Amino acid sequence: MILEADALLKQLQQRQFQPVYFLQGEEPYYIDAIADLIEKNALAEHERSFNQVVLYGKDVDVVGILGQAKRFPMMAERSVVIVKEAQSVADLEQERSWPFLEAYLKNPLASTVLVFCYKHKTLDSRKKLGKLLSGKDSPAVLMTSKKLYDNQVPQWLTANVRSRGQQITGQATAMLAEYIGADLGRLANEVDKLVLNLKPGQPIDEELVQQLVGISKDYNIFELQKALVQRDVLKANRILGYFAANPKANPLIPNLTLLFGFFSKLLVLHQAGPNPADGEFKKLGIMNSFAQKEYQQALRVYPVERVVGIIHLIRRADAQSKGIESGSMDDGEILRELVWLILHQVPEGVLG
Repeated sequence: MILEADALLKQLQQRQFQPVYFLQGEEPYYIDAIADLIEKNALAEHERSFNQVVLYGKDVDVVGILGQAKRFPMMAERSVVIVKEAQSVADLEQERSWPFLEAYLKNPLASTVLVFCYKHKTLDSRKKLGKLLSGKDSPAVLMTSKKLYDNQVPQWLTANVRSRGQQITGQATAMLAEYIGADLGRLANEVDKLVLNLKPGQPIDEELVQQLVGISKDYNIFELQKALVQRDVLKANRILGYFAANPKANPLIPNLTLLFGFFSKLLVLHQAGPNPADGEFKKLGIMNSFAQKEYQQALRVYPVERVVGIIHLIRRADAQSKGIESGSMDDGEILRELVWLILHQVPEGVLG
């Protein structure tokens, strides 16, 4: 049986347990969330010491896992076996183990909940184990957790906050999505922290995000981005000075990634014409009106040819950060040069 993460979580919250779960995929957030939910809710606390076993893939083999799964519970309705880091089970995908797995999957012990946490990859669906797990008659639940695209992050973030009975402003959503990206585990942790500090009726807003997520109110990459759009050289230099004085809080690579994302989206918007429709912004995950206005201003300030050149400059700065043609420049000097080149167009051919 193949289930999406949300459907599976809902089923587990209703205490509907299946005999086998195989949780796989590039995005570990849902794998951890589902395994944690089973670990904390499948058994009462006093039942866990005798009936719940947590194994780690590098320490076990298939026979050992199935041996634990075949044990009957002691004074409880069920037993739980969770295999964390299951991608490290040495013989899980070896053909010699498949007869044992096939035999168990065809006739699993009804009183056992067996969970495989197979992170950062997926089984080959063309091979026997993949076919066994994904088959219509399989008693196992197969859940594949895919990484979100960047433009899906704001919607996920808004839904996550609302599921907690809270609200978040569009500006705060955009700030978290841009600053953290599609790392769902880190996003969820930051939301946990923000929700704990909310007053009754207070939404998560940009001020709270700046205060608790470690983004300086006046000196951050979003303000630098705004200064570039407004071509405010003085403000940009003040921010660069702050970055240089606080390099650990403002590492170069994440800042380059955010600038690259901004100008890449700007390039896509240029293809939609001088006045992109609301739907064009939403396709790129640009949901709130403040961000849309900033992109509209950037479309006027930076024509398409210039945006292509800026993307080249950001790639060049990324190469310099890795020691390619950077000489003795440190990270602060690389970013300062990049910003200068964005604000002061250099004739083509002068740079490599």
